Amino acid sequence: MTVELISVGTEILLGNIVNTNAAWLSEQCARLGLSCYYQSVVGDNAVRLKEQIQQALNRSDIVILTGGLGPTTDDLTKETAAQLMGKGLVMDMHSLERVEAYFKARRIEMTENNKKQALCPEGAMVLDNDNGTAPGLILEENGKRMILLPGPPNELHSLFEQQVKPYLQKLSPEIFYSRTVKLCGIGESKAAAMIQDMIDAQTNPTIAPYAKTGEVHLRVTARAKDEQEGKKLVKPVIRELKKRFGEMVYTTKEERTLEEAVVKLLKKNKMSITCAESCTGGLLAGRIVNVAGASSVFQTGYVTYANQAKRRLLGVKKSTLREFGAVSTQTAKEMASGALAAAKADVAVSITGIAGPDGGTARKPVGLVYIGCSVQGHTIAQEYRFSGNREKIRDNAVSAALTLTRRCILENCSKKE
Repeated sequence: MTVELISVGTEILLGNIVNTNAAWLSEQCARLGLSCYYQSVVGDNAVRLKEQIQQALNRSDIVILTGGLGPTTDDLTKETAAQLMGKGLVMDMHSLERVEAYFKARRIEMTENNKKQALCPEGAMVLDNDNGTAPGLILEENGKRMILLPGPPNELHSLFEQQVKPYLQKLSPEIFYSRTVKLCGIGESKAAAMIQDMIDAQTNPTIAPYAKTGEVHLRVTARAKDEQEGKKLVKPVIRELKKRFGEMVYTTKEERTLEEAVVKLLKKNKMSITCAESCTGGLLAGRIVNVAGASSVFQTGYVTYANQAKRRLLGVKKSTLREFGAVSTQTAKEMASGALAAAKADVAVSITGIAGPDGGTARKPVGLVYIGCSVQGHTIAQEYRFSGNREKIRDNAVSAALTLTRRCILENCSKKE
């Protein structure tokens, strides 16, 4: 079956908000075995909205609309959808009671226009919204289905997971089951070359490479009758990918991040970590402490943006800074070893570079970054050349630092075995 997504709201067209709903719904529908060929955004205009919905109904089995279910006059989704389905709007007393209870529980006076949210197309399936006042709706007519969902993501996600997903599962005879193999320390083109024979021979499941900041993700997707069959189909492919990429695979869990993999590795080996950052200004430490439970491995970090701070907090030699400069292999090494000693940690990682847009020279251009890593006294540093704007360079530097840290810990632990 085919599904089409329509996001409603002038604020999306103006760029006031990012349309995360379409991306999230696309993934959910794909997992349910629904084919999505079209997505669109339309403003709060009845004529254009009507044209867009009609076009979607002509070419797709299911149309999912998000947004435009609020109490104001520019919220037109429900009225327009009902008109196209030949349905009148009637007051749903159950929904009205829920709207009234919502305001009463918060001790807020309910204005008359909020009753509009309880108006529902005749014969529609009403979906209770536990996180807001606008209920979701499902309309069916002549083999076509329209699903109307509120725009706020916290409301949409809950409604879809609890009520829309079970409804759609009954309609689709197949599902798509996916697993993601996440790699670090390798580029997309090289990763793709290493599995080109698998891609050329693939039927079901399929492999799709995606480049991420400092990472490569390989999504393995199988079309199956149910999740159990999907798992069985992707298992041998995942096994082969692990065999080919070895330690470059840091996880096969969709929700796990590179920083989570590093924290898990530190915990496993009973190690602590510290950071010494210059151009990234604490971004690396922020990525690490975003991981729940990071406090067991991370206690302190250093942001040494100025040379004086590098000398005072990390013990970088004045002669090193004078002879080689703040952006150098030597400084990166001394930052890492100095942080290791100051924090009394097992692992220290340092970042120093030129993030731009100014400060670059012919010898040391913008994007030049040195990353050092010291594991229990053994210290190395590597040179990197990143491109893009300031934000991209800093993000790439953090991802490279996490990758280098993970590699150094693995190498250190393998030497002990």
